[in-house]
Amino acid sequence: MKRFVFLVVLVVLAVNLPLSASPKAVAQTPTLTIWTDDQRLPVLTELSKAFTEEYGVEVVVEPQGTENTMNTMTQGAATGEGPDLFTIPHDNMGRLVDTGVVAPLDLGDKAEFFLPNSLEAFTYNGELYGVPFAVENDALFRNVDLVPEAPKTWAEAAEIGRQLVDEGKVEYAFAFPDLGYNYYPVYTAFGGYVFGRDEEGNYTADDLGMDNEGMVAGADWANSLIRDGYASENLDWEAAHVLFESGQAPFIITGPWAVDRFKTNEVPYAISAFPAATEDGEPGGPFIGVQGFMVNAGSENLLLAQTYLTEFIATDESMQYIFDNDPRPSAWVAVFEATEDPDMRGFSEAGVTGQAMPAIPAMGFVWDAWESAGLLITQGELTPSEALTQAAEQIRTQITESE
Repeated sequence: MKRFVFLVVLVVLAVNLPLSASPKAVAQTPTLTIWTDDQRLPVLTELSKAFTEEYGVEVVVEPQGTENTMNTMTQGAATGEGPDLFTIPHDNMGRLVDTGVVAPLDLGDKAEFFLPNSLEAFTYNGELYGVPFAVENDALFRNVDLVPEAPKTWAEAAEIGRQLVDEGKVEYAFAFPDLGYNYYPVYTAFGGYVFGRDEEGNYTADDLGMDNEGMVAGADWANSLIRDGYASENLDWEAAHVLFESGQAPFIITGPWAVDRFKTNEVPYAISAFPAATEDGEPGGPFIGVQGFMVNAGSENLLLAQTYLTEFIATDESMQYIFDNDPRPSAWVAVFEATEDPDMRGFSEAGVTGQAMPAIPAMGFVWDAWESAGLLITQGELTPSEALTQAAEQIRTQITESE
């Protein structure tokens, strides 16, 4: 079946060659070029050898960071620059689709083998533009020597942390890497959100929730700990992780990228879903980031690139290989459900209430304003309400100016 599909692709490619093309040119098979980050470079390089063996097509995998990929695709893809395929976090999708440089995809019957939220993340204006392979989200880490059982509410987490500080067992009740991305599960527990959705379920810039009551209440939770001296006024990603891994803070919100360092430092940790704001409330939900492949709409090997994804990547064997060599929760249902690793299960449970990070271009205006608001809050220069209102005004202005 695979060889049949490949032959069909070659026939189509040949039909579309100029009439002046020589028989030798028709007989030559194309080369697929894939851009990916340094971490996945060896994984996809080795995996693609199986595609070459099966289809007889050379696959060149090249290292390229997200920023360079985005710049090349949005600025040079129309002139023929860029790869045939590339991997990228889904939240960059909106800009790529609006620029017209990525091709929509049809998974057909294969769609049922993916986690629904992973496909939702790569869906923009009703069309699928990516083939997901990994789902990433934060979870609540706790030091089990200090906190044997996971707290059910954020109030309980604060109480536990305060008590440990009062007893002299830790320096701080909670380690805060930021009051933005990593802190989002606190905001959502209190009813906060960044962007709402329209009637079709698409994120819309018309509904910015940065300054709503839930966001303010969520920020108040951290601000109370900071103002009372139970958490640091200095937001720093590295410093927060050091506090947790050195046993000087019982809790931290972070992602799968921190697991190796915690294991290396022999931290007695456990990963769990997020607490709720109240006993009968909904648990907080993190942003979900989905990693996937996208196809360059200007690729000369468009059909072959899609074949690589639908016939080779979207299989049990390839998805298992990617997971085994880059262990993050898989977007492939069979691999996801078979995972017994307690860390991966913890992230999966935390992600059940998560939200795909908005991929609309307006999300690009959020990060700087949100970071500034967090710093103003923690350093006591503005109240949570004042800081988030200021951030929202800045974001709304930028959205209006971009229209």
